[in-house]
Amino acid sequence: MRVAIPHTLENDVVRDRLKSKSHKIADSIPGGGTVRTMWPSENRMTMDIMAMGQTLHAHVDLEPGQLVFEVPLPAALSFVEPMIASAIQSQGKKLLAPPKD
Repeated sequence: MRVAIPHTLENDVVRDRLKSKSHKIADSIPGGGTVRTMWPSENRMTMDIMAMGQTLHAHVDLEPGQLVFEVPLPAALSFVEPMIASAIQSQGKKLLAPPKD
């Protein structure tokens, strides 16, 4: 599953916001879960997502003008793809929002 979130920010700003808020990603997983993030390169954040008895290995690419989430879903979770895509859209926009003072 590929979900692109358009934005008008510089990649440095996007990277800083993702790094400072990535601990909040697990909060948006229905039924709870854990997420471990890593930055193998300056424009890619990888995620190991453990939820609903499944482990997903996903990544987020910082591209000019958009943030692209790639989440390969196993067949057992394909029925929830629309719900997951909607959650990624919603939470992705929150991750890009400026920090609250």
